[in-house]
Parts: sequence; structure tokens; C-alpha cells
Amino acid sequence: MEKNGDNRKLRVCVATCNRADYSKLAPIMFGIKMEPEFFELDVVVLGSHLIDDYGNTYRMIEQDDFDINTRLHTIVRGEDEAAMVESVGLALVKLPDVLNRLKPDIMIVHGDRFDALALATSAALMNIRILHIEGGEVSGTIDDSIRHAITKLAHYHVCCTRSAEQHLISMCEDHDRILLAGCPSYDKLLSAKNKDYMSIIRMWLGDDVKSKDYIVALQHPVTTDIKHSIKMFELTLDALISFNKRTLVLFPNIDAGSKEMVRVMRKKGIEHHPNFRAVKHVPFDQFIQLVAHAGCMIGNSSCGVREVGAFGTPVINLGTRQIGRETGENVLHVRDADTQDKILQALHLQFGKQYPCSKIYGDGNAVPRILKFLKSIDLQEPLQKKFCFPPVKENISQDIDHILETLSALAVDLGGTNLRVAIVSMKGEIVKKYTQFNPKTYEERINLILQMCVEAAAEAVKLNCRILGVGISTGGRVNPREGVVLHSTKLIQEWNSVDLRTPLSDTLHLPVWVDNDGNCAALAERKFGQGKGLENFVTLITGTGIGGGIIHQHELIHGSSFCAAELGHLVVSLDGPDCSCGSHGCIEAYASGMALQREAKKLHDEDLLLVEGMSVPKDEAVSAVHLIQAAKLGNVKAQSILRTAGTALGLGVVNILHTINPSLVILSGVLAGHYIHIVKDVIRQQALSSVQDVDVVVSDLVDPALLGAASMVLDYTTRRIC
Repeated sequence: MEKNGDNRKLRVCVATCNRADYSKLAPIMFGIKMEPEFFELDVVVLGSHLIDDYGNTYRMIEQDDFDINTRLHTIVRGEDEAAMVESVGLALVKLPDVLNRLKPDIMIVHGDRFDALALATSAALMNIRILHIEGGEVSGTIDDSIRHAITKLAHYHVCCTRSAEQHLISMCEDHDRILLAGCPSYDKLLSAKNKDYMSIIRMWLGDDVKSKDYIVALQHPVTTDIKHSIKMFELTLDALISFNKRTLVLFPNIDAGSKEMVRVMRKKGIEHHPNFRAVKHVPFDQFIQLVAHAGCMIGNSSCGVREVGAFGTPVINLGTRQIGRETGENVLHVRDADTQDKILQALHLQFGKQYPCSKIYGDGNAVPRILKFLKSIDLQEPLQKKFCFPPVKENISQDIDHILETLSALAVDLGGTNLRVAIVSMKGEIVKKYTQFNPKTYEERINLILQMCVEAAAEAVKLNCRILGVGISTGGRVNPREGVVLHSTKLIQEWNSVDLRTPLSDTLHLPVWVDNDGNCAALAERKFGQGKGLENFVTLITGTGIGGGIIHQHELIHGSSFCAAELGHLVVSLDGPDCSCGSHGCIEAYASGMALQREAKKLHDEDLLLVEGMSVPKDEAVSAVHLIQAAKLGNVKAQSILRTAGTALGLGVVNILHTINPSLVILSGVLAGHYIHIVKDVIRQQALSSVQDVDVVVSDLVDPALLGAASMVLDYTTRRIC
């Protein structure tokens, strides 16, 4: 012995539950038996091996000249979910006496059956080391859960594929206790095909059957969807009857639903049909020859996707029972086998083909590797298994800062001049804000957005803020469903047909929302401002341009082409000044910051802007700020321009009141305070009496675009309740 310090023989208990697991365990048992100087073998037989309806398959163990130490009747008949649970319970009751008597050093358990779970549970609780065969694989039913549960109980693992090995490592199993050996059954498979096979074919299918001109069918119930699996079995039999080829049908295993599947076979007369041979069991050596020379195998047995690949025999895998398995190119999946025609078409596609042989599951040398692995087990090592968890930077599960972490959003505001990013808390507090000049080109702009968001997200961790997502406010017309800027204002260049969602989501691994800046202002008011709790209101932004957002029945209105609430382009004069949209007489052509700047320049060029106590440095451009300053200092012409601008905005508000009839109008932006009184005067003079009582207010939000962008994230991720 390599590790067994006292040089005594390793006492190995192999427990087998059914015909399928014995085909994998038998090669190991033969290997152990061949080395009596190293091993003592105890064989425990339980499960469906001992049931007549399933072939009394314990006899093949005796025929292989193995001494069966213990026979345990553990199956509670009923073939339903309750019977499976009761069978596990019965096994758990009976196994302790057996294990106390045998006192094995190690128990070998195979696969993913409910009987195997009882074996592993008993051994683990009785401090017996467990070697699990075929852990780490993925199939597609409750078997996955059972297999992975056994993995957690097992101390050593023998896996068949590289993917299974990686799955075990991902499940925190100790790499030093994992052996990638291949499937033990392949040790027989890869040396089996040269044997005389025609006598076996004739014995099971008749004297008139030729090689490659028959089908092997093996289908089991899917315990998580019994009703559908029975229906699928019925469709399979109908398709096989229509296909009219000699077919060997094996009875299903003992899982819940098997009794109903047998009833379907008998209802269709399969046991007496001239084209069918229905059998409970075929010895594995003979079964190998049958599938190796079949024209096709059909069903949902793991044998079809694992062992049959060694011969290149075509396989039709039905349903979801083996959907996660690695397969060779010989396997055709019919995942949704819900019609006879689908199955029949698959038979026509597959029958009679010959595929390259696959060695995904083994190279024929699994048993020598497993025996060497067994010899290396050190019985002096502590029994308690250790899990290899991936490194964690810090344990914050009981950290009070983690418990009190602030749910937050990253908000982005793309303005004509500046690009701003902020961390915004659930309460609307701007925790931290970053500002840069907005670049002129798309490439520079998108790179800067990504850079600023990455930096802000990293800073959020330090500030104990958990970022739930990213919200973006931008000028122009936006498709919020796709996160795409369809086309922008002239203030933001190279900003048409821009997908903002994808690059940010890919970089930050967070959900991303995008909308127009006017809509964002309305969302900000709905969550944090004077629109909170109101069913219907309108927000008007007065800044470089004029925009807005409409809240109707608590929801934001986007319109059929995402063009709703372009309030700055309501026409208030047929012969008004030109607008940036290409029209003229729009509110924006009168009342926007750009319009006021235009009028200020005209006055300045005519030396009519400056008044006493006022100056404009030579290196400073004339702007709307200078016009407002001049008006405050008594410049009559500047006052007239502001009055005209306010009147145009007021007429727009009147149109809004007459069209939408909101309960509140909120003026937002840097110019709102300068227009509010003029707008109210226009409403009193021009609006219908029925809407004159609608209140018009100035927003008290400092950063509506950022807050609105944040609200898209916070409302969705926390499921806003109005």
C-alpha cells in the first residue's frame, strides 16, 4: 500500500442498486477482486436488483462470481413520488446494521439514484469514507440535485470528463481528492465490438433481423414532470409503430411514473406486437453488442448519450432528462417531443447512419486509475472533509456598515456643455457628483462616460453605497425600451442612433435605463419633487433649450414614436423667429437660453445692452445671464425681451392646460424663476376659466436631470408603489 500506513488490506464496500449502476461498478469490482493482496471486497445489493418485475438482476452479479454479502429489500412498491421517499427511508433504517457489521474503510457509491443518496447519507453519518463515481455531471432532472448532494457527502470523487472535474472544483471540492479517470464501463465498451454479435441480435430480436436494421428503445419517467413524460412515451411508441422497424424495448426503471409507462406499453400491445420485443433486462455484455450494431437508439437513458457514443450508433435523445449531458455528434436532441411527427422525423434523420466513435466519457483505462487512487487513500488523515472555498476579499456578512448600506443609483446627465455623473441615494440625496466638459466626438464622449461611471462605481463601495443600476438623461429623442438615442439636438454632436445601454451594461454589469432629459425632469418631480403623489402633471424645463415631460395617471408618456412632450416646439407665433428644429415661432425660439443669448448679442452689437453698473469683459461671450442682469438694472429693451419670452412660454402653458388638463405645471431649470410671474399673468388673460385654477410652480429640485435619471433605476429596482 502506498499510503495505508499499517499495510493492512483496504476493506472496500461496493453497494449496487440497479442494473445501470452495476454496469459501471462491475469493472471496478473485478479490478478489486484481481488484487486480493491490497483489497477486501464486500458487496451489498439493494434496490430494484431484488424485484422480479425488474428482472431480479442480482443474478447477474452472482453469475459474475461475486459473493453477495448482504441483500437488502429497500424498495417500497407504488412507483410514485411517495414510494421513492419511503424507499429512501427504509434503506436508511436497514443500512446501519449492515455497515456496523461490515465495518468498511471505504464505500463506493455510484451516480444519482435515490437509493445511492440513502447509501451516502448512511455512510457519512457513520463516519465511513465515501468514493463517489460520476460526480460533477449535469443531466437535467431531479437526478442533478441528488448527484450533487452525494458529492457534498463524499470524501473522494471519480469523474468521467474534464467538465465534470471542473464542476466539482467549482462546488468547492478538494482538487487533490478528485480523480479524472473516465467511465469504468468504457473499459468494457472499447474492447467489446469485435465479439460475435449476430447470435446475440438473433436471440433478442429474431432470426430475420440484420445488423443496423433494428432499434433499441429505452425510456424512463421524468420524476419532475411525470404526466408529460408518460405522454412523450406514448408518442414515442406511436412513432416506432409507424416507423415499422424491429424494435427492442426495455422496461423503464423503478422511478415514480414507471408503472404508468408500463400500462401505456400494454395498452398499445407492445409485448405482443410482431415488430417489438419487450424485455425487463438484458445482461450488460449483450446489451453492448445490441446497441453497437443497432440502426438507432431512442429514449432518454444516460446510456444513449454516454456509452453508445463509443460505437458511433445514432441516438435520439427525447425530452429534458439528459439535456445537460456532454454528447458526441451521434446524438440528436428532440427537447420538445410533443408530437408523433417530430419523433418520426428524427427517426428518419438518424436511422442507419454511422457516426465517428466518441471517447468523451473514457479511453478504456479507468479501472487501473481508480485502483491506484484507492491505494493512495491515507486512512490516518482526518475523516472530516474540507471544502476549498474561493478566496473572499473580506467577510462583511456581519458588518454593520453592510447591513446599513445605502441603496443608490448612478445617474448620468448629458448636457450640451457638461457631462455629469452622480451617486444618488434612495432619498434623492446626491452623495457625490463628478463633472467634465462634454467632448465633441462620439468616441471621446462614450469613453468618458464609461470612465466616469467606473470611477463612480468604485467610489460608491468606499461610500457604502450599493449601486442598483445606471440611469442616463440625455437631450434628443430616445427609445427607452432599447436604451438608444435616436437623434439628438444640435447641442450634442455625433449623437444619433447611439446604443447607450449595451456598452455601460457590459462594462459595469448593471441594468441601464436611458431617457430624454425632459422626461427625466418629470420623473424627478414624481419621485422627489412637487409632483410626488399627483396623478397628472407636466414639467417644463427652461434652460439652454426648452423641454418637458408629461405624467398621466402616474405614468410617463412617451408617445408612439417617443416624441411626446417636445413642449419646446409648440408653435406660439406663425411669424416668429427661426427655431433650431427648422421651424419658426416655437417656444424654444423665444424663451430658451439660446434665444435669450441671441437677443443679448443683438443688443450688445447695437450698444444697447450695457447699463450703468454693468460690463462684459472682452474675453467673455455675451449670454442670457447678461440680458437678465441688464433687465434687473432697468434696461427697458432687455425687460421687453424677457417679457416677450415669458409670454411665449405662458402661451405654451395655456396650450398645455387646454390639451392635457394637468393638475399642476412645474417650471424647472435656471430660467424658471424669471418667467413664473409672466406665465401666471398670461394664464389669467388667455386660459379658459376652467383651467385658470391650475397651479404653476417653480421646481425646488437642484438637479432634476440627475435625480430623474436616478429615479428610473430606483423606481424599477425597488418596484415603485404609488
